[in-house]
Amino acid sequence: MSSEEEIEDEVIDSETHEKVSTRGPLAWFARNSVAANVLMIILVVGGLVNLKSIKQEVFPGFQLDFVIVQLVYPGAGPEEVERGAILVVEEAVRGMDGVREVSSTAREGFGVVSIALKNGEDTQQRLTEVKAAVDRIASFPEDMERPNVFLPEARWEVISLVLHGKQSEIALRSIAEELRDDLLRDSRVSLVDFGGAREYEISVEISQENLRRFNLTLEQVAQQIRSSAIELPGGGVKTGRGEVLIRTTERRLVGQDFEEVTLIAKPDGTTVTIGDIATVRDHFKDVDETTRYEGDPAVMMRVFRVGSEKPLDVAAAVKELVKEKQGQLPPGVKMDTWMDTSQMYQQRMDLLTRNALAGLVLVILVLGLFLDLKLAFWVTLGIPISFAGAFLFLPSTGISLNMISLFAFIQVLGMVVDDAI
Repeated sequence: MSSEEEIEDEVIDSETHEKVSTRGPLAWFARNSVAANVLMIILVVGGLVNLKSIKQEVFPGFQLDFVIVQLVYPGAGPEEVERGAILVVEEAVRGMDGVREVSSTAREGFGVVSIALKNGEDTQQRLTEVKAAVDRIASFPEDMERPNVFLPEARWEVISLVLHGKQSEIALRSIAEELRDDLLRDSRVSLVDFGGAREYEISVEISQENLRRFNLTLEQVAQQIRSSAIELPGGGVKTGRGEVLIRTTERRLVGQDFEEVTLIAKPDGTTVTIGDIATVRDHFKDVDETTRYEGDPAVMMRVFRVGSEKPLDVAAAVKELVKEKQGQLPPGVKMDTWMDTSQMYQQRMDLLTRNALAGLVLVILVLGLFLDLKLAFWVTLGIPISFAGAFLFLPSTGISLNMISLFAFIQVLGMVVDDAI
């Protein structure tokens, strides 16, 4: 290297009078202003473009390393559920690869087997293996429903919509279902779930006297109901004009449909239906659960953020529906929003914005008083440019804008302002 090149790569510190090397990327950008300006434009433009595509959520999502097996055994006690369903599932999955622990819970008519996986396991692969193992079990009781195997999801609720008033539970539930359909028509909302509301139930009550009178048993009546309320595919029939699909569509949705089910058909043409000997009721499950809001019966609709949806957009859609439908409800029925977590997200965003503006003003005032105003401007401009650069690379890291990452931005903002001064 020539002596001239050595001089270009070294400068003398005015205080220590020592040689300081000017090699490195920062020194290179200082000597090449065009490249520095191009990099600045890339950071600003790329950050602003990516800002629209960054995932936004109130709290960061995470995946649970569990596989859940739900077992429904109607009419069985906890001991029967354990012996007939839970123990056979535990035996089938306990020795599988990747399984760390198996725990279970048995209740009346219901059981849950929780399969904890080892760290780093492929949850989708283990889910497929557990499903295959459960499907191979042939010793389940005949009356038990098909097991439901799934991965639990950590869903974060954005806002709740509460419908309340001096109305019956059926009337409130009917209005709530219409409101849920209206919400789901909005492109900003994808998932609405009922909370604190009992499930529908159709009950058939037959007295012992009527059973003896017609020589019937409860099992016979239940079997007749099951066989007359089905919806199954029946394959297809090939014809000269194409294939005709066959399907049985005898699904019954209300109690009146079950009253028409025939239990006994005599040779002379007379029939005995469920409505003739039993009482069929459309009502809700008898559980120790009730929901009240401001002293009135209530139904709650929980609205979740899904995929790329933004919490502020989801909350805005719900609030717009409340304003639109409030005056169209029956007398005495009202709607209110509850547990609006998007407000926390909005407050954190506002705090970051206020601190950023205060930092910009502080830097330009302090540096403008003691240094050149042009220098103060460019130093101040480094603050938004650094944040724009963070937004440029944030999507590639899988990090979203949430309560935790926004708090990190607020902390880093203080460091950037201090360094600029």
